[in-house]
Amino acid sequence: MPEKTIPILPCRTLQPVLDFYTAIGFDVTYQQRSPNPYAVVERGGVELQFFAMRHYEPTASFSTCYVLTDDVDGLYAAFRAGLRSAYGRIPTRGLPRIGPLKDMSYGVRQFLMTDPGGNCVRVGQRTGENRHHGPAPRETFARALHHASLLADSKGDPAGAAKVVDRVLRLADETPTKPQLFQLLVLRGDIAMRLGDEETAQTALTRAAALDLTDAEREQARDALTRLEDLRQADRP
Repeated sequence: MPEKTIPILPCRTLQPVLDFYTAIGFDVTYQQRSPNPYAVVERGGVELQFFAMRHYEPTASFSTCYVLTDDVDGLYAAFRAGLRSAYGRIPTRGLPRIGPLKDMSYGVRQFLMTDPGGNCVRVGQRTGENRHHGPAPRETFARALHHASLLADSKGDPAGAAKVVDRVLRLADETPTKPQLFQLLVLRGDIAMRLGDEETAQTALTRAAALDLTDAEREQARDALTRLEDLRQADRP
């Protein structure tokens, strides 16, 4: 049989992690309480294993793995639906959380999802053969979106991403297209929420929601539209 790699990821306690994965369609296929807490979850061809450590700190975790799929949009929709059903909202910050779906410059369309144990599961679909970062766009606002997205999600530097977005939004001699402005505002609101800056988040998201986009413009900004929906519902009861 072909070889298979199975991530073994840490957590403080198993049950919140297992509840999270069952909410998004995984089955718990094995669980033991002694001599060491250990569990296995599976969904289709994806298998993840977990072990519990009493003094483990999820918020300081660097644990991660990558799941390749041929239907990243379908998985994203299914995971969002499961999380909304389980939590009453889409968790967009803290633990657990799910990030935006994006086309990356290195030939994948992906999203990042972090479970209650602090483990980041990256889920992606290849869109090209080149696995190296492509050149950044030359146009001002496309370039800003490119760099800010990388800083916010790939590098975990939301403060740096905020500076990039704020700088281009202050430009007086250049104007973004309406879809670009929409994407920049949603990204700025997302970043502000992660940084705990509620006032900036609400200002940016309200401004984005007020933009009147045509059908063609909505298609250009479709991932940001989904993210706006999740962010605006995130703190509602």
